[in-house]
Amino acid sequence: MKAFAQFVMRGPAQAALVIAAFGLLSLILPLFGLISSAAVGLVTLRDGARRGAVAVAVATLASAAIAAVAFGAPLVAIVLLLMLWLPILGLGALLRQSRSLALTVQAAGLLGVLVVLLLRSLVDDPAAAWLALLRPIEAMLVQDQVATPEVVGAMIGEVARWMTGAFAAGLVLQWLASLFIGRWWQAMLYNPGGFGDELRSLRLSRWVGLAGLMLLVIIGFRHGPGLGADLLVVLSVLWLLQGLAVLHALHHDRRLAVGWLIGLYVLMVLFMPHAELLVACVGFVDIWVDIRTRMSTRPTAPRG
Repeated sequence: MKAFAQFVMRGPAQAALVIAAFGLLSLILPLFGLISSAAVGLVTLRDGARRGAVAVAVATLASAAIAAVAFGAPLVAIVLLLMLWLPILGLGALLRQSRSLALTVQAAGLLGVLVVLLLRSLVDDPAAAWLALLRPIEAMLVQDQVATPEVVGAMIGEVARWMTGAFAAGLVLQWLASLFIGRWWQAMLYNPGGFGDELRSLRLSRWVGLAGLMLLVIIGFRHGPGLGADLLVVLSVLWLLQGLAVLHALHHDRRLAVGWLIGLYVLMVLFMPHAELLVACVGFVDIWVDIRTRMSTRPTAPRG
């Protein structure tokens, strides 16, 4: 991975090649989008927004040319630019200038809020729009006899009601995961261990907690998905990251075996989304009671 990061940093051409190639590959396997955006983040964090913008511009032109030849759809490059590259360019520039991971994470959350508001302003009935997009999945589940048509229809209908918030939260999580990868690469090349220290000290503003409490009250009175629920889903991504920061800090302070963290992430995959909800609750509580400071006064356990 270090060699890959070094290749990205050789120059604008190499960076643009990685950004464009992995961006186009993300149309086949979305996880490649993380690598593409992380390359944008690495260049921006290390060399500044101007160098990052040059790499993104070259990658956009290259992607448009390749997409025009391969798919007859050059506008694919615009989708990649808006969904993957521009948000990371902005967040990377903010992190470089502010040197505050917490501020950058909160800015990403604000972008997610703007996505929710934009979708709800452009579409009169977002749930109906998502339901139309989910119809092929519903038909496939019915055809495979996963459940009765009535049960499948009810399930898809409920999913559609939550999709606006889930879509925005997914974007925020993807942007921040890409930015974190880029920051990790930067630390690997120029400041070994720096990203770990930065992640473990991540601490959100109490305003993020207050906003969550207000949304919980609104949802309690509304009884169901809506704008408040969509915004709360976006905020939960920020709490999830703070929860992970708490768990990483406790792992580091107690000098636990690396298998402890591996097990944590395995459980998060196997028990999605319940495990993520628990970790997000840890992050939400930490906003108010500072778990890391309280736990650091206890004796550390021997390394396993």
